[in-house]
Amino acid sequence: MRLGVLDVGSNTVHLLVVDAHLGAQPTPQLSRKSVLRLAEHIDKRGELAIEGADALVGAAMGARRQANELECDEFLAFATSAVRDAKNSSEVLARVQDEAGVELAVLSGEDEAALTFLAVRRWTGWSAGRLLCLDIGGGSLELASGVDEVPDLALSVPLGAGRLTREWLDGDPPSKSALEQLRNYAAEELAKPASKLLSVGAPDRVIATSKTFRTLARLAGAAPSAAGPRARRSLTVNGLRQIIGFISRMASSDLAELDGVSAARAHQTLAGAVVAEEAMRALGITELTLCPWALREGVILRRLDQIGG
Repeated sequence: MRLGVLDVGSNTVHLLVVDAHLGAQPTPQLSRKSVLRLAEHIDKRGELAIEGADALVGAAMGARRQANELECDEFLAFATSAVRDAKNSSEVLARVQDEAGVELAVLSGEDEAALTFLAVRRWTGWSAGRLLCLDIGGGSLELASGVDEVPDLALSVPLGAGRLTREWLDGDPPSKSALEQLRNYAAEELAKPASKLLSVGAPDRVIATSKTFRTLARLAGAAPSAAGPRARRSLTVNGLRQIIGFISRMASSDLAELDGVSAARAHQTLAGAVVAEEAMRALGITELTLCPWALREGVILRRLDQIGG
């Protein structure tokens, strides 16, 4: 069957169309992103402003139209932290339903973590043993640990790269004091989640997903995207420290010129690097491996399991 999946995140709205059936690897047919930066359209009242809602409706309309043109059998749409955290989310969801004909399911942070974990488990296989998964988004950090396909523990912490850039970093590049305050805040926020995750068992493998981790790994010398999804990519905590020391002195416009850094996310790369380092420090991790599958693939796999079951 052909599935269309629309992922409404804090930075981008991403349409993925795949051909898939139970027991087989989903085969991508289309991957298209629209950079909306919805989280930056949250106003002082905590609501998604009209400009952001308009852009979301337009992107949903376009995605629905493309899915129809590609003759998708099903169209699954979900939203994460930007819409989840908006105080007017119910009104925004109603507009998307009424004007674009798209029903957006709002995932909790724990659901995000669990679905990402499912995708990582299927990619790495059973031989990976106990997995510990990290995923840095625009609005939140998802973490999960387990030995099966359903994690023993799935957590979400408000340490997204975009959120922290807006709330903590005061310039471009930011001051040393602002960077240190961000580091201290991230460490405090991670202390209890890290303790909970370690209490369920030491991981056999530590896996990271998300554009933020891919960017950081590329800056540390990992294989470029042209090498394909099966190229082994890893990131060490020492490599992260070197990256932070390098990019903390750069303006985002200069950072965007580096290989592997997108212009749309360059401004939040430093905050993402700080969160990644503090998470690795709190969890006692010295190295992690990247996985190309994440939340969207988890949604697809869960739906195939439901159909097949």
